[in-house]
Amino acid sequence: MNADFKTIGLVGKYNSAGIVGPLRRLAVWLKERGHAVLATLETVEACDLCDVPAMALPEMGRQADLAIVMGGDGTMLNVARTLVEHRVPMIGVNQGRLGFLADVSLDTMFSTLDEMLSGDYIAEERILLDCRMERGDELILHTYAFNDVVVSKSTTGRLIEFEVYIDNHFVYSQRADGLVVASPTGSTAYALSAGGPILHPTLEAFVLTPICPHTLSARPIAVNSRSEIEINLIHADDVRVHFDGQRHQDMRVGDRVIIWRAPNTIRLLHPVGHNYYDTLREKLHWGEKL
Repeated sequence: MNADFKTIGLVGKYNSAGIVGPLRRLAVWLKERGHAVLATLETVEACDLCDVPAMALPEMGRQADLAIVMGGDGTMLNVARTLVEHRVPMIGVNQGRLGFLADVSLDTMFSTLDEMLSGDYIAEERILLDCRMERGDELILHTYAFNDVVVSKSTTGRLIEFEVYIDNHFVYSQRADGLVVASPTGSTAYALSAGGPILHPTLEAFVLTPICPHTLSARPIAVNSRSEIEINLIHADDVRVHFDGQRHQDMRVGDRVIIWRAPNTIRLLHPVGHNYYDTLREKLHWGEKL
């Protein structure tokens, strides 16, 4: 047993029947290896882990040396936003196809985890976005985003108008369907679909990608991750700001979204032999004949 991982927290994808059996077996296997095992309240309830201490995710973050997350990339995003404050490393076990974040296969879970928990792994630090939405002098919302922050039109379908400042310098005003501010991790998500570049996950940068801008001259911009990005809403009928596509907040004209780098990073652990470019090639079907 790796001395660094004495206590391991388990998190399963919510409302997913497919994880019940594997998570139960994983909990037993970890105990047999000598690890103390914790789990979130929802995981214990869904999987009937009656002999595993149950707690809220923040409390698990305070106690665990490692989190094993079973589900997929969406589950990893959700967990990472809480665990980033506790600097708990994460391993992702994917139920289905290879994920960008959850890259341990369910089929080889025990053999792969045996190697990783014995110290054979690749560690990677990922930056997150620290986000505030302000209305005048009032703080409306403060949260983190692992993938991206998206300011976009909601139900009316009309273009919105916003201004962008970087480090208090005016960059542009834009009429568009919205704007994606993505971390390197999120550069392969919505930002990529909107025409943004792929950033290597260890790059110290953020990318700003307009969504269907009402001009031919708008292009994505990559900026230093130490920059402060401010989005001011100038005109709109119905707008929301989304965080990783999992949390959102309605916006009004005059509201500001302020984004900078989170003070802590998330540490992802990958199996030995992990190669980001292999993942890109598989997920994006590079080189396949049409």
